[in-house]
Amino acid sequence: MKGLRVLIVDDEESFRETLAARLQFRDLPSTTATDGAEALEFVEKHVEPDVMVLDLRLPGMDGLEVLRQTKKAYPDIEVIILSGYGTKAAEAEARKLGAFDYLQKPVTIDVLAEKIKSAYRRKLERTKAPGVSTE
Repeated sequence: MKGLRVLIVDDEESFRETLAARLQFRDLPSTTATDGAEALEFVEKHVEPDVMVLDLRLPGMDGLEVLRQTKKAYPDIEVIILSGYGTKAAEAEARKLGAFDYLQKPVTIDVLAEKIKSAYRRKLERTKAPGVSTE
């Protein structure tokens, strides 16, 4: 999808880098961050991502707090929670805070790629970005 920017936030280096490589193979280039503070700093200092793939368990600031701060400051970023340790309560809170979706690890790369594309399409529809293709 042309112009799509993805930020992967996960403290597990091998998972984060493998996921970034697998998304790149599917023409979904991404940037990565190791924790919530790094993710928020990246969003503040660079062009904001369209979609953030966010783990819940992170050192320092947890994923729900990253989601809360992201949606408050950058409501147009679509956030997909991807966690191996989620609970129904965490899922309910994430959805209340505005998460696009909530996925449990392990998830297939095809499912995640489709969720990212859907999130991007929703962002484009909501922001009505002129001249941006959703193909």
